[in-house]
Amino acid sequence: TPTTELSSAEPAMQKVFELASKSAATPATILLLGESGTGKTVLARAIHANSPQQDHAFVTVNCPSLSRELLESELFGHVKGAFTGAVGDTMGKVALADGGTLFLDEIGELPIEIQPKLLRLLQEKEYERVGESKTRRANVRVISATNRDLDKAVQEGRFREDLFYRLNVISIRMPSLRERPGDLQSIASSYLRFFARQCGKRLKGISPEADQALRRYAWPGNLRELRNVIERAVILAGSNEIDLLDLPEKVSQPAQRNEAQGVQVGARVTLEQLENEHIARVIQQAATMEEAAQILGIDPATLYRRRKKLAQ
Repeated sequence: TPTTELSSAEPAMQKVFELASKSAATPATILLLGESGTGKTVLARAIHANSPQQDHAFVTVNCPSLSRELLESELFGHVKGAFTGAVGDTMGKVALADGGTLFLDEIGELPIEIQPKLLRLLQEKEYERVGESKTRRANVRVISATNRDLDKAVQEGRFREDLFYRLNVISIRMPSLRERPGDLQSIASSYLRFFARQCGKRLKGISPEADQALRRYAWPGNLRELRNVIERAVILAGSNEIDLLDLPEKVSQPAQRNEAQGVQVGARVTLEQLENEHIARVIQQAATMEEAAQILGIDPATLYRRRKKLAQ
């Protein structure tokens, strides 16, 4: 995996790395916040690699991936016959992570029934396997991540307040790719070198037109989307550089549309024209109006009003 994801010219990201570095040396529970694809898992691994737990396991549990019963079993393990299909004993991820780091990805999706058991693990270092009354102990450092608003989940009764405070000893918010434009070129170049080596291709870089398109795109999927776009472009590249035609239409078309209208940052246009163009482009790229509103940082109702005004 390219390491450029963990270097930055942006002050906001440098603060993130500084806080992560300080936190890594302590046993504190860490909550990583941020949009999907911003690199929360990469940062969690880096925290583990720079922590006293580095010689022990880094174990990931993806909270939304399983039913409540299977997720509880994956976390804490089970004994034979605990439920239909439990043909033998399993250790569980908590036991595997003993002495190391347990990374709970998308913690906001953790079922309410399992939350007291996780709280007990954090407070007492104790847990029980599913179908067994024997108390077991595990000393794990917990790092969790979410792209959800946990404060709102607490208010709505979907997330325990006491667990939220236990998980949120140190919170680190990962900026979106839109918030770190100064890093886009170096990260894209790093991905290009990585995938060119994988594909056995010799590519000298990215054409000025393709580079301009990458800079103008809103990147709702953040680093994950950029990685995917560059991997695809490297595979498709027919010359010694990535060109505009190697990029997906959603990335290349906004650039062409923008040039046609002549609305770009620094041009002799009003703020309203610039804002309208940005709103129109984000709506075009986002899957839903709600996602577009989230990207723009405005209320969906406000966005609907703005779109209606744009259409007039």
